[in-house]
Order: sequence, then structure tokens, then C-alpha cells
Amino acid sequence: QVHLAESGGGSVQPGGSLSLSCAAETASALKAMGWYRQAPGKQRQLVAGISSGGSASYADFVKGRFTISRDNAKKTTYLEMNNLKFEDTAVYYCYADALRRYWGQGTQVTVSS
Repeated sequence: QVHLAESGGGSVQPGGSLSLSCAAETASALKAMGWYRQAPGKQRQLVAGISSGGSASYADFVKGRFTISRDNAKKTTYLEMNNLKFEDTAVYYCYADALRRYWGQGTQVTVSS
């Protein structure tokens, strides 16, 4: 069993920055971790993922602006979001892969002026 606890998020003006973190409570070894997001009326979309070895991948729409990282000892993944845009507004969900995929509860990110 894996319980994911997200923190961070909130409201920011365009061009601003926010950081998200997602800590896993589990005795299991974790494989990939990452983040999806879902805006109102839209499908959930992959934002970024990172392997247990630290290899990161990003959706095109966040490349150069978002950075994903992880601390395996803390079983935590982080998402640093810079130069935020209106269209980044969404609920952000972290995930962690063990025997199956587990999801966090989601955290709201709002970009508005």
C-alpha cells in the first residue's frame, strides 16, 4: 500500500513560480513517480515523470519551465514550476508506481492576475 501526501500549490500571478511536493508513505520500493494535471472540463494530462534512477521526462507544454526531481531516501518527488501561465491552472495529482499506480489527492494550482 502506498499513501501519497501532496503539498504546495496555491495561487500565483502569470510569470510566477510555485513548488509542489509529494511524499509517499510506504514500505514498498517505488518505481516511477510524477505528476498529472486536470483543468476544469478537460482530461487529465501527464505533466512530468521521473524514474527511480532519476531520468525525467516532460510534456512539451512545460518543457523549459517545470523541473521534476525526487529524493529516493525520502520517497518524495518535487515539481518546481516557473514562468507559470494562465493555462497551467489545474488540479495537480502526483502518482507513484509500485505493484500498481497510486495517486495523490490533488492540489490546486491557480494562475491569475
